[in-house]
Amino acid sequence: LDRCTTGDRADRGRDGVDSIIAVDNLTKTYASGFQALKGVSLQIRRGEIFALLGPNGAGKTSLLRILAGLMPAADGDIHYAGQSILGGAGRERWRRSLLFLGHATAVKATLTAEENLAWLCALDQPVTPEAIWDALAAVGLRGYEDVPCRQMSAGQQRRVALARLRLQHKPVWVLDEPFTALDQAAVRALEQQILAFADTGGTVVLTTHHSLDHLSQVRQLDLGRVA
Repeated sequence: LDRCTTGDRADRGRDGVDSIIAVDNLTKTYASGFQALKGVSLQIRRGEIFALLGPNGAGKTSLLRILAGLMPAADGDIHYAGQSILGGAGRERWRRSLLFLGHATAVKATLTAEENLAWLCALDQPVTPEAIWDALAAVGLRGYEDVPCRQMSAGQQRRVALARLRLQHKPVWVLDEPFTALDQAAVRALEQQILAFADTGGTVVLTTHHSLDHLSQVRQLDLGRVA
């Protein structure tokens, strides 16, 4: 995965590839003894869409949660723009650069769509109500601003979460199963949003069971085939 062109310094991996994100020999073993990741290495360029595939238990979510700083690795390292994200200044720089959306929507059922987005964005940088309304309209939820999320379908709750992609402007998106519960129209819209983000230089790392074979811009790695 070739070259990073950015103001941030690229990291040259062992295979000579320049990358904005470099995963080196990453291993994760749980207390039960289950080894979710075994020596995984990969290089991701700026502006690339990188999809992690594989069956349940292949380590997709474990890798994304390590990337998001939600769990430690047993061994190995991850670099962003030449700095390790597992500690020190590099970790803080990575946190400021990352937008992570997990498999769970992370919306609170008792809050409205607007309240959820205001609260989630305030953890990083507050946004205006007008920006939230525009983001909800963009994901097909115009008129749902004041609806409690408990009254929404699973797909609508997913779209509330995905509205954050239009509100929090980060150079890297890490998305765990973002297409879950979406109808065909919403899937196509999200695909186009991801492609447009990458076209502007954004980097996307995602897991999915949704086929992306029709998108030639996506690089795919089947973790189930990684020794």
